Amino acid sequence: MLRSTASSPLPLASIDWIALLPGIALWALALYLPLSLPLARLEQALEAGSWPPLLQQVVLVGLSLAAAVAVGALTEIGLGLALGPSWASSLGLIAVGWGLFTALASRAREDEE
Repeated sequence: MLRSTASSPLPLASIDWIALLPGIALWALALYLPLSLPLARLEQALEAGSWPPLLQQVVLVGLSLAAAVAVGALTEIGLGLALGPSWASSLGLIAVGWGLFTALASRAREDEE
């Protein structure tokens, strides 16, 4: 039986997405804080609107999760193509650790003042 050796017309169509999920989650977590400034503006815009508070909260949570996952996926795919998927996930883990370290250091500095 002959198998076709032609590649998929879409380069991302053959990616095993389940293998990328841990890296996407790590990058989404690592990049959530830098995304908080645009999300703060969104929160202010929602508060100025006429929607009920529960709907405002649901929209804010949904959009912030979607933004974090989208940026995490783009970062994981970009670094995965440049460095390889395992390196991209490892860098995501390092970024999460660095973010946690700087947050704790900042909090300790504020407690001293």
